[in-house]
Amino acid sequence: MAQPVAVSPKLKQVDPVWSRIRAEAEDIIRTDPSLGGFIFSSILNHDRLECALSHRLAQRLGNADIGAELIVQAFDDALEDDPGIGALIRADVLAVFERDPACDRYIDPFLYFKGFQAVQNHRMAHRLYHMGRRDFAFYLQSRASMVFGVDIHPAAKIGRGIMIDHAHSIVIGETAVVGDDVSMLHSVTLGGTGKADGDRHPKIGSGVLLGAGASVLGNIKIGECSRVASGSVVLHDVPPARTVAGVPARVVGYAGCSEPARSMDHTMDTVEPPEC
Repeated sequence: MAQPVAVSPKLKQVDPVWSRIRAEAEDIIRTDPSLGGFIFSSILNHDRLECALSHRLAQRLGNADIGAELIVQAFDDALEDDPGIGALIRADVLAVFERDPACDRYIDPFLYFKGFQAVQNHRMAHRLYHMGRRDFAFYLQSRASMVFGVDIHPAAKIGRGIMIDHAHSIVIGETAVVGDDVSMLHSVTLGGTGKADGDRHPKIGSGVLLGAGASVLGNIKIGECSRVASGSVVLHDVPPARTVAGVPARVVGYAGCSEPARSMDHTMDTVEPPEC
């Protein structure tokens, strides 16, 4: 088996996220050499995080209809059209590491977490959609729904620093907008209220925390740094820095802290927090 290449000090300076993932990959091989082939093909054989992620996603999404090589090429096209996707990928790695207590390493979401992988697939599909390759984007949406249990329309707009924990049964509609630094748990729906077309899906402000099983329906706005309690059905606008709960949801208090999406705190608090 080939030996891992040591992480250079220069790489640590210019790309600390990728440097750390490579170092953690080397630790895995030292701990369990039987995973060497998997770790090399997923990480150590690549010189850039974007390249490694494209191959990792393609291996999971490719099938007899469209193979992994074609998906890698499509992802390369998306990254060439919008190099800024790389910064979003790194922000999402950090978001998962900082907010998920089950995540001890940067490498964990990259290799194993379907929420992270589904968001990165969406970023590629979103770019392809706007490049005019809509059918390829829809194919990626369909495959991600089957493989990850996450269904995000490629036209939906998603910000940076997104964490989707567990990620099973996530649905995000075509005209939905998700701001920066948003956290959501499994079974969240950002959907419409019927058959109306046009702008019909929610707009989620930055810093929002969406609890498990929450449904936000219609062209409504969830204010920045608010919380939607688990199992709630939200049908009307929510002011910033508030907690809503119930079916239908109503305001039950303040958000409890200035950045609920980062703290992941689901407890109730009626005391007004400092500004977000």
